[in-house]
Amino acid sequence: MKEEALALVRGLSDPGQAVNRLREYLQAFVLRSFHEREAFRPLAFVGGTALRFLHNLPRFSEDLDFSLVMDEGYAGQEWMAQVKRDLVLAGFSPEVTWNDRKVVHIGWVRLAGLLHDAGLSGQPAEKLAIKVEIDTCPPAGARCERRVVTRHVTFLLQYYDLPSLLAGKLHAVLTRKYDKGRDWYDLVWHLSQRPPVAPNLSLLQNALDQTQGAGRHNALCWRELVRKRLATLNLQAVRNDITPFLERPQDGALLTLENLDGLLRSP
Repeated sequence: MKEEALALVRGLSDPGQAVNRLREYLQAFVLRSFHEREAFRPLAFVGGTALRFLHNLPRFSEDLDFSLVMDEGYAGQEWMAQVKRDLVLAGFSPEVTWNDRKVVHIGWVRLAGLLHDAGLSGQPAEKLAIKVEIDTCPPAGARCERRVVTRHVTFLLQYYDLPSLLAGKLHAVLTRKYDKGRDWYDLVWHLSQRPPVAPNLSLLQNALDQTQGAGRHNALCWRELVRKRLATLNLQAVRNDITPFLERPQDGALLTLENLDGLLRSP
């Protein structure tokens, strides 16, 4: 498996794209390990990485994000221990950590030597990292689907449907304290889908109430809320942030005030 990962990036001229592809291979490896432990009974895959794996979003992602949809069968620490065992058997040298002291449980998978072996780092000790986040108290209202996915390896995923993923992205755009390029790029992707996808308003309202206080925002007015947020946006910083993760770096130029405003006004 390690040789297969290294073969993916052999001959690539762009080191950033090579790192993206290596990380994605390992993300698929983690997802398969979770699948084999039946983690996708209590978990749903969410966020930008879910958009990429399930809907071919043309950007790479750094983290694996999940929401806990039922308590029965939850075993985050055991799943991460299985990931470590699977990686060792596949020829990697993993360091795996787990922290469940807060509502969002966080795991890290760090691999030393892989970047060096791939010719992407002069430091043998430099690590390639993947963050795993599990929200154990997500807002109510999401709808889930299940599908077998093949990306490097084959596994079954439970995941939020597209309207629920859009609701999650809108919540991030509206409430994150700093400008994150992937939030805005993903929103452009969502809003440009045809036929149009309407957000899961029940989920969005519950998420806004949970983080901002009940009644402060009306999910029905999401377009107006996003326009107000857009007025404060540093678009150059947003483009700089997202460009290293795009399959086609030139697509960062799509993030303009005119394009975003036009999409927000489209039906």
